[in-house]
Amino acid sequence: RLYAPDLPHLAQARFAVPLSAGGEGGAMLDQVIAWLTGDARHYSVALHGWTLTFDQLVILATPSGPNGISSLIQSLGRRLAARLQIGRVFAGRFRSTLVEPGAWVLPSLVWLETIPVRQGLAADAELWRWSSAPAHMGAAPAGALQDHMDYWRCGNTPFDRQANYRALVLEGLPGAKMAQIEQALYGQWALGGLAFVQGLAGISSRRPVAGKRGRPRKQPADRGRGADPHDSGASPI
Repeated sequence: RLYAPDLPHLAQARFAVPLSAGGEGGAMLDQVIAWLTGDARHYSVALHGWTLTFDQLVILATPSGPNGISSLIQSLGRRLAARLQIGRVFAGRFRSTLVEPGAWVLPSLVWLETIPVRQGLAADAELWRWSSAPAHMGAAPAGALQDHMDYWRCGNTPFDRQANYRALVLEGLPGAKMAQIEQALYGQWALGGLAFVQGLAGISSRRPVAGKRGRPRKQPADRGRGADPHDSGASPI
């Protein structure tokens, strides 16, 4: 997993079988949120935002160690498997990306909290109670939410922060920005500018960006060898 200390991670886990949207659906989502917040405390994961829908869970969080989010997702999977009496809860492994503070935390938060709107589950983000959007907009208590500093910079008072953040959500993200978030999450590469990515080189658990495609360029000596059709590359006898 791509991990770096003291940085927010955007993580997405899709359910192999969507949770029921009727009757028991709301109660099940309530239970998953209760497990999420409790396990986040247990594994020392600071939750900055989350959205739970019938087909996926997306969180923005800062783990205290390299295995924090993995342990959190695994625990949720075990609990759901026992509750639903099924073997496979998630559709493959969860995806995650490192998020650059000061540039991509708020866009990532807007992106994840507006998932229910894009899915047609709610007319407004703050109306979907299985997410952190109501708390960020003043419609619900903060509860287990540990707001990132970027959210605090939205205003000097809770009312200012809620109003300014609501304006960001209503404005929405440009298509290019949404695509950049989704591409980083899908590829599990760092989400940020060049300086941010370069700064991860010595502290991240693996390479933070994709390598260049294609074969390495041949060196001059290699090109010379390739020009000789009689040279098979084998040692002379």
